Amino acid sequence: MNNKPLPGRELTGFDDLLARFRAMTPKRRVVVVCPTDEPTRAVVEQCAAEGSAEFLLTVEADKAEMVREIADRHPGIEVFVADDIDAAAALGVQLVREGRGDVLMKGGINTDRLLRPVLNKEHGLLPPGQVLSHITLTKVPAYSKMLLFADAAVIPAPNDEQFRAMLRYTIDTEHALGNPCPRVALIHFTEKVNQKFEYTLTYADLIKEAAEGAFGECVVGGPMDVKTACDLHSAEIKGIDSPVAGKADVLIFPILTAANTFYKTVSFFCDAPMAGVLCGTTAPVVIPSRADHDISKLYSLALACLL
Repeated sequence: MNNKPLPGRELTGFDDLLARFRAMTPKRRVVVVCPTDEPTRAVVEQCAAEGSAEFLLTVEADKAEMVREIADRHPGIEVFVADDIDAAAALGVQLVREGRGDVLMKGGINTDRLLRPVLNKEHGLLPPGQVLSHITLTKVPAYSKMLLFADAAVIPAPNDEQFRAMLRYTIDTEHALGNPCPRVALIHFTEKVNQKFEYTLTYADLIKEAAEGAFGECVVGGPMDVKTACDLHSAEIKGIDSPVAGKADVLIFPILTAANTFYKTVSFFCDAPMAGVLCGTTAPVVIPSRADHDISKLYSLALACLL
């Protein structure tokens, strides 16, 4: 992942994200596996019409006609027909491995069926020894900044290596989006290191390593709760003296359950938009839920292309 900051200011919101995506040159080549659901087809058609990305579409034979109709309306889209849905997934991964695509995106296929070829040890997209993780970008109305957090989808209970990977991916993403020195909060329900919660001991190591430059330009603090990380008043009342407190750009959660609960809570109760991408693979992988609206899929695609 490229961690060189983009010129100009930090990302301000999802409209800004889309503007940067549409202005990219050269355009990214996106391999979409089974764009047979309406929201994914809408994203492909919108991006093809405005020229913001190029598309290669893989599809199972019995649904090829609906995908060919998209290509008929938008010359330049390539369609690849496979025998069945699993073959279409494998073909999509192959196209990315061969360098014909820059981003892999899931359409109307279950995530586990797409991840099988992605994680294939011989022909997949995850290099040996690399950690697979998921990052999410959101804009919560009550907070002035965009927030990036991990991991709400892949790693159940991160070990030390996985925590380091989550830090690298989120910090590199912040750099790529124009934030030269992201502030990272390591999340816990209190501000104290406690041996009963071993990850808080790992947090102390991560803070030390970050201060020594292990993750590039960043400031890492914790443990702290989400409110302390994002509300300066709360941090001041608690007497928390940290450059991260109240100003976090990134939240690293200790377990998937906490991160996923945060994801679902702010998306439902706050109507916060989301964009998510798999990291650690040789190319970004977009795995939105099949129930996501087309705008969420578009945001995720835009984020992946910018990385």
